[in-house]
Amino acid sequence: MSHPSNPFLNLKYESAIESLADYHDVVTAAEFPLHKLRWRNDDLLPTLGLDPSQVSDDDFIEAFGHFQSVRPFLALRYHGYQFGEYNPQLGDGRGFIYGQVRGVDGELYDFGTKGSGRTPYSRTADGRLTLKGGVREIIASEALHRMGVKTSRCLSLVETGEELWRGDEPSPTRSSVMVRFSRSHIRFGTFERLSWIRRDDLARKLLDHVLQIYYPHIWGKENQDSIFYLELVERVATLCAQWMVAGFCHAVLNTDNMSITGESFDYGPFAFIPTYDPRFTAAYFDYGGRYSYANQPAACYWNLEKLQDPLSMIMDKDDMQSSLQKFKDFYRVAYCDMMLKRLGFTNLSEPETEELIGATLELLSNVQAIGYNQFFVKLRQAFQANWREDAQNIFANHDWEITEEQLPLLAKWREVYHQLLIRQPIAELENITKQLQQANPTIIFLRPKIEEVWDRITVDDDWQPLYDAIAKLKE
Repeated sequence: MSHPSNPFLNLKYESAIESLADYHDVVTAAEFPLHKLRWRNDDLLPTLGLDPSQVSDDDFIEAFGHFQSVRPFLALRYHGYQFGEYNPQLGDGRGFIYGQVRGVDGELYDFGTKGSGRTPYSRTADGRLTLKGGVREIIASEALHRMGVKTSRCLSLVETGEELWRGDEPSPTRSSVMVRFSRSHIRFGTFERLSWIRRDDLARKLLDHVLQIYYPHIWGKENQDSIFYLELVERVATLCAQWMVAGFCHAVLNTDNMSITGESFDYGPFAFIPTYDPRFTAAYFDYGGRYSYANQPAACYWNLEKLQDPLSMIMDKDDMQSSLQKFKDFYRVAYCDMMLKRLGFTNLSEPETEELIGATLELLSNVQAIGYNQFFVKLRQAFQANWREDAQNIFANHDWEITEEQLPLLAKWREVYHQLLIRQPIAELENITKQLQQANPTIIFLRPKIEEVWDRITVDDDWQPLYDAIAKLKE
């Protein structure tokens, strides 16, 4: 029974994507035997103009468990390159757009479901999401958001009481339905489908929609199409740099997982790298390491290049290729900027930046006893004003198991960092302390940590470790 007082049902939903024909199918949500709200993201509610204290758990369950709604549910149509092979058999197979809402910031946001039942694109799958998959998506999106990555976030997770069978989880396993809060669910693959069916008219219509809604600052300009593609290249390069600095391996960088707004979304077999290992691969099925940690920039570049094929129905391909050549520079600027912040600095010269980042990566690459994100946590926790006085004070009490052969690398890093501190005014040390705290959360969601959280849910149905871990991200 619908409650008129439900804040989610009284939001002013817009029909932006709904007004476009040929891009979606109207679907219905599955009915579930159980509805237990396991996660509600109160941090997102003010963006919707909602006071968390005025939104009950029952409001979440009614809207995002029972799927009461004032709008039709839209499963989006798209294709995509999956591990380099084109697949025209895609589309929203276990999700739909619940609705689109204008935030108080003036931006349009999607409520997108995951695990809400079968659609015309489910093929042989059941359209469901495992509870563990939902928990992992919460962890990925909240951790990345905390680390400054432009990402979708999980608005709600409802446990739904079904038994699911999966090859990559002990089965039967628990089921859930999630609602993702993001800027857009239009993918590179949304355009690729239009090329496959040879509909340049629909490509033009879709691009105009994207420009009007998501790139309004360039809509109507004389060279709007070429400006758009260049900006998309910059956004994707920046996003990829953010992943790399965060030590994040997305694992499935297919073109259907690339957003047209340059936002990170859809977290499956992701992992945060334990140590600085460029060859680290998160997905067990990525046998060739196509989407390994170090290959992510090349994968994003490749995806942007493939996007030129459908866009070339309405845009000049040479012009796009010229814009794509700037990817490397965009990436480098973003990477250096974010990496410097993790190291406590915001205003170093280019040579200083290169020297510090170079020394850091050399140390982390060759001394695997130092965890990648662990290094930045230790830097945040150990930093003191006396580091400026003597290089030997830097990490004086570290507990890393470093061999005699590796000690010169740590000594080199200490000296580089010390020299940079000497060049800073004493008053700047307080800003460095704050910057280290801001850029480096003290909790690291490596696989053992995620499994530890999940075990407590599995064995004791104890969700507090998850809530505590997410709260710790904010410290």
